[in-house]
Amino acid sequence: MRAFAWLFSFGLLASAGRVYNFDNAPLGQMPPGWTVAMTNRGAAPRWEIRKDTTAPTQPYVLAQVSTDPTDNRFPLAILNSPSLRDGEVSVRIKPVAGRGGEAGGLVWRYRDENNYYLVRANARANDVAVYKVENGHRSPIMAGVKHPIPANAWSILKISVRGSRFQVYLDHRRILQGEDNTFSGPGKVGLWTAADSVTYFDDFRVYPR
Repeated sequence: MRAFAWLFSFGLLASAGRVYNFDNAPLGQMPPGWTVAMTNRGAAPRWEIRKDTTAPTQPYVLAQVSTDPTDNRFPLAILNSPSLRDGEVSVRIKPVAGRGGEAGGLVWRYRDENNYYLVRANARANDVAVYKVENGHRSPIMAGVKHPIPANAWSILKISVRGSRFQVYLDHRRILQGEDNTFSGPGKVGLWTAADSVTYFDDFRVYPR
């Protein structure tokens, strides 16, 4: 039974996709199958499994807890597989702290730490925006849309992508849609934070098409 629970928690038995809830990962460490990376300069990211009594799936979450305020510093946690072009990726996100922002997001079509797409939610600015990061430079694909992002509470952020088109959902409501052709091939998916944002993540879901 314990082996079955471990497989389920890391998504290995999901038929339509994979679900990662981190509940059997080693406390205080990165979960197996993930890689830490960072865009631009600054102190190294610190991703670790933490216990959170508010977690949507108990008891653990994946947290980025380093607090280096360097501007344009973007810690990443990248899932090693699968690599996908089209599909849906979602996560429950809890902004905990940050002076420059309280931000977290989803990465898709990730080639390396300097080239990927990003949707980010910022609790301090109360907005959601979509970017491309190309050669380490982040530029907006669509201007951010204002939407309440509660601090120290959980929201569901989802990206749905097919070809050059994408749709962004927050708490099951579509709030953005657009198109971009910069990265047309498959890539990895993962999680993102900015500068000194301390952000918790749970219930990461990947559904390839």
